[in-house]
Amino acid sequence: MEEESCSISKAVAVTACTAMALFYVAVLYAPTLILRLPPPTSLQVYMTRRFLCAFISTAVSVLVCVLILPIRKMDFSLLLAAYGIRADHIWQAVVFPLSLTSLMYLGSMALKSLLLVDSWGEHMNHGEGSLLDSAIFFWTRFLDWVLLTVSNVLAWRNYVVAPLTEELVFRACMIPVLLSGGFKPTTVIFLCPILFSLAHLNHFMEYYDKQNNNLTKTVMVVGLQLCYTVVFGSYASFLFVRTGHLLAPLVAHVFCNFMGLPVLFSRRRGVVSLAFVVGMVGFLWLLFPMTSPHLFNEKTNNCRCWHGHCSWN
Repeated sequence: MEEESCSISKAVAVTACTAMALFYVAVLYAPTLILRLPPPTSLQVYMTRRFLCAFISTAVSVLVCVLILPIRKMDFSLLLAAYGIRADHIWQAVVFPLSLTSLMYLGSMALKSLLLVDSWGEHMNHGEGSLLDSAIFFWTRFLDWVLLTVSNVLAWRNYVVAPLTEELVFRACMIPVLLSGGFKPTTVIFLCPILFSLAHLNHFMEYYDKQNNNLTKTVMVVGLQLCYTVVFGSYASFLFVRTGHLLAPLVAHVFCNFMGLPVLFSRRRGVVSLAFVVGMVGFLWLLFPMTSPHLFNEKTNNCRCWHGHCSWN
């Protein structure tokens, strides 16, 4: 891949990334504060407006990066590679990060499995049919849950719109800008999450209203959320830098939104805590091997991701 030496100053890179983070949040309030549209009549209308705003801010951020990235030729494939949008090594970019991320939720999955077994046992003890009938019953419940999720506008926010737009802005756009500004990959991994957390400060007033204007509870809730976003942001940035693939942090983002916070322990279920510990040990042990650049590129020294950052060790 052709590339030029760093021609963006660190000040310009940080300013551009900060502006993208603030713009991502500010545009969400544009319909009410700028366009003066009437209040939404339903949750679906409210979320639809936010979806459109998120896509608009994302498109602007992508355009800004096109203008400021030091790419010698405005080649479409080169720009896509800069954003980590690639057609090669797709299954590796999905399977390896997803498997790695699932290890953090081994305790959660153990608890869900135990609850499912208990529910199945109660169903059988009440004489509500044979093993086949029970399997059909749980399969029907699963299909009902899928249909309910697909028709839920909040599910579209959590599993589609938010992960896609946030990963495009805070990983695909910001990381190439910061790297081309001369920042080291290790610095970028910890700098991007700070900007990522800024995009979640808009929840402060929402939680403040929900907590009946209780400032202490609001600070605790939002503070916990910000800590989680910083940790996840670091991990997502790590995945993007190591793999050079946007799909890697994207699938991890969707999975984490689906699972929520990892379960650390459960009363009277010591196996849950044991599963969590085993999962975390496995996660730390496999973190670098499962994100090794050679798994996602034909040749590490000639990788297809922007600025050669997937060759970083």
